[in-house]
Amino acid sequence: MFKVLTFDYREELKKIPHRPGVYQYFDKHDELIYIGKAKDLRNRVGSYFVNENQLNGKTRVLVRKINRISFTIVDTEIDAWLLENSLIKKHKPKYNVMLKDDKTYPWIVIKNEPFPRVFWTRQFIKDGSRYYGPYPSVGMMHIVLDLIRELFPLRTCNLALTQENIRKGKFKICLEYQIGNCKGPCEGYQSEEDYDQNLSDIKDILNGKIAVVTNRLKESIASAAASLDFERAQLIKAKLDKLDNYQSKSTVVNSSITNVDVFSIASDEGYAFVNYLKVMNGVIIQTQTLEMKRRLDESEQELLSLAIPEIRERFKSLSREIIVPFELDIEENERIKFTIPKLGEKKKLLELSQKNVAFFRKERLLQYEKLNPDIRTERILKQMQKDLRMNVLPQHIECFDNSNIQGNYPVSAIVVFKDAKPSKKDYRHFNVKTVEGPNDFATMEEAVFRRYRRLLDEDQSLPQLIIIDGGKGQLGAALKSLRLLGIERKVTVIGIAKRLEELFYPGDQYPLYLDKKSETLRIIQHLRDEAHRFGITFHRNQRSRKTFVSELENVPGIGKTTVEKVLTEFKSVKRVKEASDEDLKKVLNLKQIKALRAYFNETNLSS
Repeated sequence: MFKVLTFDYREELKKIPHRPGVYQYFDKHDELIYIGKAKDLRNRVGSYFVNENQLNGKTRVLVRKINRISFTIVDTEIDAWLLENSLIKKHKPKYNVMLKDDKTYPWIVIKNEPFPRVFWTRQFIKDGSRYYGPYPSVGMMHIVLDLIRELFPLRTCNLALTQENIRKGKFKICLEYQIGNCKGPCEGYQSEEDYDQNLSDIKDILNGKIAVVTNRLKESIASAAASLDFERAQLIKAKLDKLDNYQSKSTVVNSSITNVDVFSIASDEGYAFVNYLKVMNGVIIQTQTLEMKRRLDESEQELLSLAIPEIRERFKSLSREIIVPFELDIEENERIKFTIPKLGEKKKLLELSQKNVAFFRKERLLQYEKLNPDIRTERILKQMQKDLRMNVLPQHIECFDNSNIQGNYPVSAIVVFKDAKPSKKDYRHFNVKTVEGPNDFATMEEAVFRRYRRLLDEDQSLPQLIIIDGGKGQLGAALKSLRLLGIERKVTVIGIAKRLEELFYPGDQYPLYLDKKSETLRIIQHLRDEAHRFGITFHRNQRSRKTFVSELENVPGIGKTTVEKVLTEFKSVKRVKEASDEDLKKVLNLKQIKALRAYFNETNLSS
């Protein structure tokens, strides 16, 4: 049943039935822009318009472009699911998700002909031949084909080996017969019955029924040994060993799992990746991971529901059981059963699929990020925003750290990261002015106040994230200054404690623990370590400078102003001692030079 509506959704929604089906949206140019499925057409179509304010930005754009709706009623959700996939493939609407992989995969074919050939092809021709595959990996396909050729002598020529042609002697044996790769059916040296017995074993191998073939070979070995034909028994034993070796590399689950499809999905903001495993008799005979580009911020359930029929059609799968990681909005019937395993062999299969899709996603994102570093930056910032429960991206981050030795020479340092990278030109340090003695909290309070008082006075932008190196005490001190400035609600502030890398939030008694391998924690640790390094370097310089000043001030005739000049020119006491008179004349007169030499000679003698 097919209906076309003149677009006035309030009236026309009443005409759409509460039935399963597929709906199509057209724009003002009557171009098809979106296809969707529903178990209840009226409820699903109505949700686009009634709840428009709750839709994401991309979907709202789609809704504004809808000028006409058509729909098709079907009997079951499964029918809607399959019809949706078929229509999307045919029309490729602008706003629908599409699988990006469109390669033609190879098949292994057993040709429909007398003494059938076994070879690989990329063309699927409906001529009565048996096709196995497709194989996503050409390498895996060749491994299977080479195994078959090693185990069973088969013809490779394309001669028309009819019984009449063989009787008339139209063909002669070739080199393949001479080297043992073919038994010469072209001259009647091999019967069709014997050839077909080999084909039966080949079909079992291609269907994953390796145990059937191995059992048959074991019986043949026993039969040959019983008749004292040990040479034949050894030849069959060599085949059995090759088959066992292949099976040991292929079997990953219990052979009782006879015919299932396994799907898993991993996604991010822009892309989704779907892994597919085909399992026959405990052997994974097909595997592939495909990529999907998100169009309307679809959920993983929606994306997987779209991918499954497309992949199953592409790989000609008729498995009635489909293993998935979560429940899909598809009603089961006698043709398809969905399984969400909780334990056992099927759970292991699902976990294997999930490992594959996670690895594929990671590798593909690394490739994207190498080509476009901005993608990596955006991804890291979005992950930080999510992990740290922020409302905005932390494009500008500042981190504070204090340094002192038993309260002497207290300094504070701030480092700045922009787009998750150090912005060294924006690093700053502070000589603490209002704190006496070892008071880390007061030092932090002063540094934070001075930093953001200046940014406000100069009308500069504030960071989105402030990190305080320390626990709740340092965090509380920083917040005190931010409150005085009236900006505590304009930025996110967290403290990081060194011992267990806990993250503290204002007013939250429980710390946040991030995964030790997470990029968010690595960025925060980099900020903390960089602030510590920058602060320690400044602290050492200050300590060295003050030691230098205090020593030079002991020289008669040299005052504070002159000490500053000497400090600026020579940087250290050692350099002053080693300087020539000519060099010293740049900042000192002759009388001061003599006093300086006399002072150093005296201190050297006393030491």
